[in-house]
Amino acid sequence: MQTHDHDHGLAHDLKTLLQRRRSLLWLAGTAALPLLGCGGSSDDETSTGSTSSTDGSSSGSSGSSTCAVIPEETAGPYPGDGSNSNSSGVVNVLTLSGIVRSDIRTSIAGASGTATGMPLTVTLNLVDASSSCADLSGYAIYLWHCTADGQYSLYSSGVINQNYLRGVQETDSSGTATFVTVFPGCYSGRMPHMHFEVYRSLATATSSTSKIKTSQIAFPVATCSEVYATTGYSASVSNLAQISFATDNVFSDGTTYQMATVTGDTTNGYVATLQVGIDA
Repeated sequence: MQTHDHDHGLAHDLKTLLQRRRSLLWLAGTAALPLLGCGGSSDDETSTGSTSSTDGSSSGSSGSSTCAVIPEETAGPYPGDGSNSNSSGVVNVLTLSGIVRSDIRTSIAGASGTATGMPLTVTLNLVDASSSCADLSGYAIYLWHCTADGQYSLYSSGVINQNYLRGVQETDSSGTATFVTVFPGCYSGRMPHMHFEVYRSLATATSSTSKIKTSQIAFPVATCSEVYATTGYSASVSNLAQISFATDNVFSDGTTYQMATVTGDTTNGYVATLQVGIDA
């Protein structure tokens, strides 16, 4: 992904970042290092702001001693957090028994079904950007994303009665929450991504009205291409070829703080890590 301000130098970039994100915190006067971001209409997922651009084919890095607040983004049309409805009425998966779980590949609460796709472990490290990137334990993160063929459980035709690929985890003593899932597909009009919301505790993670941050995770193009060459992702190959970070309506203004660091391969599966900075 090309950066619009690449030739103007660091001073211009910092000024632009501050204008785009009033909440963005730079620590110690240094530039922040890159941190570790399907079946829906891209028109409903317009960005609410992001940070300076980075090369979409490169991985970010986590564990930096300096960090910034991750950009606030739209939850999109399929959050399932009580903020909107499907054909049956208001949808709130956060109130379902069993929603607090690490492995989110199967449906819960009486629904049956398992999402198939390339195995992916997502590790999110929640830190306080206003306090030297201190780990935030005892918070809750709700993660959701589309299937390998770009469908969202609870909303998309054929999977309305499923609730897989959605789950909540409490951050541990090191501020980490881990989810076992499958690599998301690429649907028309959006780069591959995952959604997440942050809550102050498990007790408050029952409705979107209590969330304190909403953002999205981006994935390196090279990794997406590797995964999409495997079984089950055929539609994603052509969809990915028609979109880029520069034209994506959420990530077009930058993925610096949303780009996951991804390791692994198609034989053993992948691991994606992301440091999530919030102003706690």
